[in-house]
Amino acid sequence: MKIKKYKKKSNGLYELEFDNFKKLVLYEDTILKYELLTKPFDVKNMYEMEYFNQECDVYYVALKYLKFKPRTVFELKNYLLKKEYPLEAIEKAIDKLTKQGYLNDLSYCKSYLNMKIMTSNNGPGKIKKELLKRGVSADYIDEAMNEFTSDIELEKIRKIISKKIKANHNKSGRILKQKIIMDLVNEGFNKAIVMDEISKQKFTDSPEFIKKEYDKLYKKLSRKYSGEELDFKIKQKMYQKGLGYEEIS
Repeated sequence: MKIKKYKKKSNGLYELEFDNFKKLVLYEDTILKYELLTKPFDVKNMYEMEYFNQECDVYYVALKYLKFKPRTVFELKNYLLKKEYPLEAIEKAIDKLTKQGYLNDLSYCKSYLNMKIMTSNNGPGKIKKELLKRGVSADYIDEAMNEFTSDIELEKIRKIISKKIKANHNKSGRILKQKIIMDLVNEGFNKAIVMDEISKQKFTDSPEFIKKEYDKLYKKLSRKYSGEELDFKIKQKMYQKGLGYEEIS
């Protein structure tokens, strides 16, 4: 069986038409391996050739996926499995890409960590959880996380606390303090360090702020309530806001 004609397509593929009018779309790698342009092709090797071509397909699809952004081995494997490629071909592609340096979970961890340190308010705990979701081994994560030093964590905590205090003038000191603690712990920062830094801050409310909140509540609730009931409703709302009703003169 000889090639009658061939036509180059995109992504390194060629459409070949054989002298028996059979058409195949093959990768250049396959054409070169089986010397299809220079020798007659033995149809006995058809299955072997098509399987090799599929291995090429898995490899190039994986390579294209990695070009969008770095991936972990786990992410790439799941992506290829969803395309229903044979597991053996997937593992072969992953092995090849790893040897070529396109896949490296440790490098991925370090890059991901540095990016999060530079661009987010994520603490080490949250970053570690995200990396575990991406299927990275705990050993690689622990090695990478050594770069998130206690000094970096402390500096980020201080900056976040300062920023949140400046940006939340509409909240009472008690409510703001609770919110900052909760936000920082949820972001994966060490609770002991958070509490130590929070204890150094003053979360007090000025009489002017308290009076302003009282006046807003009075204006709103006096439309529905009066007398002792109004007084009770205002007191209830003030306590919910973390403000002392007794401080209103």
